[in-house]
Amino acid sequence: MFILLLTIALIAVLVAILYNRLVRDRNRTSAAWSDIDVQLQRRHDLVPQLVKAVEQYAAYERATIEAVTTLRKQAMHSSSIAELGKTEEELGSGIKRLLAIAEAYPDLKANENFLQLQKELVETEDYLQFARRYYNGSVRELNTRIETVPNNMIASLFGFKQKDYFQKSSDDAANVPLVKLGSIE
Repeated sequence: MFILLLTIALIAVLVAILYNRLVRDRNRTSAAWSDIDVQLQRRHDLVPQLVKAVEQYAAYERATIEAVTTLRKQAMHSSSIAELGKTEEELGSGIKRLLAIAEAYPDLKANENFLQLQKELVETEDYLQFARRYYNGSVRELNTRIETVPNNMIASLFGFKQKDYFQKSSDDAANVPLVKLGSIE
């Protein structure tokens, strides 16, 4: 009888430990996603400022400006992580194109507000890359735990689900955009 009670107690402790690890990993993944969300919101807040700055100097670059504006709206209303990742990748490329336009406009390139905006966008891309790596690492840990024995039994019993990675489709797109920050002379 004592051995049976001891076995039941050990199983209960093991279940509690495994459950708590799954909860910790799920919460870490949620917190990591929150970090990404903050950086994406920061990026989305900077895009209208960039569009406005470029519009003043490069009126004929309308197609690029409209594409970036449309992608920003799509990104803000994406319903899944996979869809958001694809839209954000396209938005990042659009932002790079807008920043590249500045090279053709010396007045824009020398504008103090534009330079500050470039700096903030580069910082945001850096933070976003770090947040994405942390999130994907957290997702990897959670998904691995959910797939391995004996965690998978506890995970299915308590309804833990795997999370999607927030990936870029190519290594080039995952790189932080290199922007030459000019100086006012």
